[in-house]
Amino acid sequence: MSAEPIPTSPGPWCPDPMRQQRADYTLEDLLALPDDAPRVELVDGVIHVTPSPTLGHQNISFLLTSWLHSHAPAQLRATQAVGVALSHNTSRQPDVVLYRAGLPTERSRLRPADVVLAVEIVSPGTRRVDRFAKPGEYAAAGIPFYWRIEQDPVHLYAYRLGDRIGPGGERQYELAADSADLIELTEPFDIKLPIAEIVP
Repeated sequence: MSAEPIPTSPGPWCPDPMRQQRADYTLEDLLALPDDAPRVELVDGVIHVTPSPTLGHQNISFLLTSWLHSHAPAQLRATQAVGVALSHNTSRQPDVVLYRAGLPTERSRLRPADVVLAVEIVSPGTRRVDRFAKPGEYAAAGIPFYWRIEQDPVHLYAYRLGDRIGPGGERQYELAADSADLIELTEPFDIKLPIAEIVP
C-alpha cells in the first residue's frame, strides 16, 4: 500500500496577470483578498505589492504616530498603514494617517474626507512614488495636509493643500514648513514637533 501524497500549498497569493494587464481590479477586490495576501496598494486598477519596510522606517512611523496620538486634539486620531480609498480603483496606504475621530473601529479603509493628514516616510524603493505620485493623488482627493519624511538624516517636509491649480485642473500642495530640527505649524492643529522625537 503506497502512502498518500502530501498536499502542497498553492503558494503565496499574487495578483492575476490577466487582470493586471486589463487594470480592472477595484476596491471590492481588495476587500476580498485572502488573509495571507501581502501588503498591497491599488493604483488605477493595478495591484502593487509594496516592499517590506525597514526597521528605521517603522521606528519613525511608530514614533510619529505616538507623538500625534499624544499631541493631537480629541477630535483627531492617529494610526499607521490603513488604506485610503482615493477612487473606485485606487487605494493607498499612507505610513501614518491623522483622521477624524468617531469612525467605527472595524473600518479597514478610510475615505479621503475622513483623512486630515497623510504621511509618507521615504525609503530607497519608494522615492519616486512618495515624492511625486502620492502627493498628487492625495491632493486630487482633497486630503488637506501631506507630510513627507526623508531619512538619513530625518527631515520633515509639511505641505498644505493650496489654491494653485495643476495642469489637470486639480489643486496642489504647497510647502508650509520643512526642517531637520523643529517643525512649527498652526494647521491641522498647533504643532511644535522636535524632529529628534521621531528619530529612532
